[in-house]
Amino acid sequence: MSEESRIRAYAALPEYRKALGLPPEVTEQYEMLAQGEYNRNYLFTHPVTRQKLLFRVNFGSQMHLEDQIGYEYQALALLEPSGRTPRPLYVDGSLAHLPYGVMVMEFLPGHVLDYHTELPFAAECMADIHSLEVSPDTHLIAPENQLRAILEECEEMFAVYESSSAGDGAKKRQIRRMLDLVWKKADALSPPSYRCCINTELNSTNFLINGAGKGNYLIDWEKPLYGEPAQDLGHFLAPTTTFWKTDVILTKKEMKSFVEKYINCVAGRFDTENLMERTMVYIPVTCLRGITWCAMAWIQYQDPDRKITNASTARKLEEYLSTEFLDRIEQNDIA
Repeated sequence: MSEESRIRAYAALPEYRKALGLPPEVTEQYEMLAQGEYNRNYLFTHPVTRQKLLFRVNFGSQMHLEDQIGYEYQALALLEPSGRTPRPLYVDGSLAHLPYGVMVMEFLPGHVLDYHTELPFAAECMADIHSLEVSPDTHLIAPENQLRAILEECEEMFAVYESSSAGDGAKKRQIRRMLDLVWKKADALSPPSYRCCINTELNSTNFLINGAGKGNYLIDWEKPLYGEPAQDLGHFLAPTTTFWKTDVILTKKEMKSFVEKYINCVAGRFDTENLMERTMVYIPVTCLRGITWCAMAWIQYQDPDRKITNASTARKLEEYLSTEFLDRIEQNDIA
């Protein structure tokens, strides 16, 4: 049975249709919209309300969670008061009817973020999300030492490449050298004074921009944590992030200007003292996270049985592991 047939069979389940207020007979069409490394999203229109909705199918978990889709659903429910994220409507992580997790959420309009002209909209969006108070007893995973947690993740990902005979020897040595340098910064920061729900994967394509006063959003909450805003800011500004879907690498001046704009948008809703300094520590750590993820993914992409492959991702993996790009990151952001 094809995946489309499985989804249509799932859509006919009485409990699914009742939960979403759908009529008994399936008349809506589920059309493939986009896919990531671990999810596929299908767009459909509710036949009664005419609202556009997303049917999200989850194939795996970067966080090694048994119920990845449930974790994501809870995060979106927590973030709903911000008005900056999709409203979750339905979740099923049981795998009883499909071998994958399922979530339905509202479809939000907008185009991907333009780093050249729309950075202020991203600052406003992130500030509103980070200003949302989250209880310390949240379901969100909360690493005790965020920098160390990221680097431990880097080591796990790099081990896939480092231990593989397919990996290039010179690149193994260079990435190892970069990791050893950044490890020395792991204990440089004191514990954060403020924590909230952070996205941890702030690529330009995860923003939906509509312009001033028209609603700007942050989607794809696959890997949220209870952490400090500086981690999100560092990820958003790092060259390994901005270059992922574009050809943009921000200058240090542009990075600092963005943090200043973000602090203005926070407008005193939480403590931003030392936020600039903390963000600048997270940037090189984020660079290593991006590079080691690419190294791991490159090995995984050699597997002919991989469920999801993405041509754009495959091209970027080659670029990020090129000697030119690795040298640029090591010289400008790591050393």
